[in-house]
Amino acid sequence: MACVGNTVGSSWKIPATTLSKNRFCGGLSHKVCFLGHRTWSTLSVSSAPESLTLFPRGNFVTSASIGVNGKSDDSDLSGSDNGSAKDSGERVVALVIGGGGREHALCFALQRSPSCDGVFCAPGNAGISHSGSATCISDLNIFDSKAVIAFCRKWGVGLVVVGPEAPLVAGLVDDLVEAGIPTFGPSAEAAALEGSKDFMKKLCDKYGIPTAKYRTFTNDSLAKQYVKEQGAPIVVKADGLAAGKGVIVAMTLEEAYEAIDSMLVDGAFGSAVSRVIIEEFLEGEEASFFALVDGENALPLESAQDHKRVGDGDTGPNTGGMGAYSPAPVLTKELQSVVMESIILPTVKGMAAEGCKFVGVLYAGLMIERKTGLPKLIEYNVRFGDPECQVLMMRLESDLAQVLLAACRGELGSVSLNWSSESAMVVVMASEGYPGPYKRGTMIRNLEEAELLSPMVKIFHASTDFDSNGDFIAAGGRVLGVTAKGKDIEEARERVYDAVQAIDWPEGFCRHDIGWRALHLRQLTNTP
Repeated sequence: MACVGNTVGSSWKIPATTLSKNRFCGGLSHKVCFLGHRTWSTLSVSSAPESLTLFPRGNFVTSASIGVNGKSDDSDLSGSDNGSAKDSGERVVALVIGGGGREHALCFALQRSPSCDGVFCAPGNAGISHSGSATCISDLNIFDSKAVIAFCRKWGVGLVVVGPEAPLVAGLVDDLVEAGIPTFGPSAEAAALEGSKDFMKKLCDKYGIPTAKYRTFTNDSLAKQYVKEQGAPIVVKADGLAAGKGVIVAMTLEEAYEAIDSMLVDGAFGSAVSRVIIEEFLEGEEASFFALVDGENALPLESAQDHKRVGDGDTGPNTGGMGAYSPAPVLTKELQSVVMESIILPTVKGMAAEGCKFVGVLYAGLMIERKTGLPKLIEYNVRFGDPECQVLMMRLESDLAQVLLAACRGELGSVSLNWSSESAMVVVMASEGYPGPYKRGTMIRNLEEAELLSPMVKIFHASTDFDSNGDFIAAGGRVLGVTAKGKDIEEARERVYDAVQAIDWPEGFCRHDIGWRALHLRQLTNTP
C-alpha cells in the first residue's frame, strides 16, 4: 500500500538520479519505491531513517508505494490509463489547501494525474501524510497569504486548489491570483454565494433561479412572528458559515423559536448569525449537483447524493455529511439538463453581470420537489462537497490537474471529462457523540487491513493524528471516509461496509443505511 509522505519536518530525501518519473528504490528492508519527478531544494529535516542519506539537491518525495520489483502498486483505483487524459507536456506541482477528507480525495486524484509532478497539502493531516497522497505542510498558515505565496514560489507550485470555505471567504484566492499563481477557487466576493445565504437568495430573486420562499431577519421577535404566520415545519438558517451545522429543520413552532433564539440571541454560531433566513419547508428528495466554472463556462460533474442527518433513517440533527454515493439515480440526464439551464448557468451569468465572475466549483444543494418533480436550489457551496468529493474523485478518470488549470485560464469550453462507469460509495465514521460533544484521542486500529480487503477500497482521512506510539487516533468529529467502488451500487455498498466492519474503533460510529434511496429505486425498477 502507499507509504511515506511525511510533513516537511520529517520529509525523507533520496539522491537525485534520473528525473522525469524514473523510479529510485531505496534500500529499506521492505523496499520502498519512490517516484522522482523533479529536482527540489532541501527541506528542513528534523528526523529521517538512518538508511537514507540527505542530499542538498535531492528529488523531493511526493509519492511512494510499497511494490514488487520496484513497481508501484497504487494503480488499482486509477484505471489503466487514467481515462483518456493526454499528457500535454505541461508539468505542474499542486498545493491543496485544507486538511480534511475532501482534501485527501483531491490529493489522491491529483497524485494520479499524469501531468502532476507532486502534491503538497497544507495543513493536511496524519492520514493524508501516511497514505502518500501528498506531502503535508502542517505549519503553513493558510490564512497568511504572504506565507502561502512565499511557499508556492519557493517550491515551484503551479496550481493551488483551495478546499475549505473559510480561506475562500477570507480572500486567499484573490491574493494568490494577484501574485500570478494559478488558483482554483472563487474570489472572496464570489464566495459570498456560500458565505451569505442572504446574498445567494437575493441573486436567485434577481435572476429567476428557483428556490424556496424565504425572509431574512436580524430581529428575533420579528422572525418568530413570521414563523407563527407560516407555521411548521419550517427551516431556520444562519446567514453565514457554520461548518455545515447552521441549518435547523424545525418540525414544530417551538423548535423554530429555539433555533431563532440560539442563533440571534445566544450567538451559538458567533459572527455567522447576525441574520437568519426563515425558509419554507420543501418536501422531496435532496441531491447534490456539482459544476466546474471558469467565469463564463460551466462543466457539470457526475451526480452524487449525500446523507446529512446523523442517524439511520434520516433521523437526528444535521451534520456535515455522514455518507454519499455516485451516481445518484434521482438526478436523471434530463433533470441534470434542467439544473444546468435553470440554476447553474443563470448563476454563472448573474455573477458575471454583478461584476464578480465565479471561478471554482459550484456545489448546488437541491431539493427535487415531490409535487412537481423539478429542482429547487436549497443552498450553494463554493467548493467540493464533503463527503461527495470522495466518491467523485474515485470515479474521475481525467487528468484533474489539467482540468483545474483550464478552469483557472477560462478554457473549460474545450474540456470534457471521463468518468468510470462504476458506482462509488463513502461511509463516514465519526467520533461517538458527533455532531454534539465528542471525545478526542480514541485509538483506531486495522485501517490497513480494511483497505487490503479489496483494491477498490480507499480510506480518506478527515481528522486523524498519531499518538506517541505512532498509532492512529481520532482528532475530530468526522474522522474517516471509508470509500469503495463497485460495478453497481450494491457491490460498492458491500465493499464499503465490509471495510467499515474490519476497522477496530469502539468509540466510533457510522450510519448503516448509506445509499438506501438508490437501492430502493433499483428495487422498484427491477420489480416486474
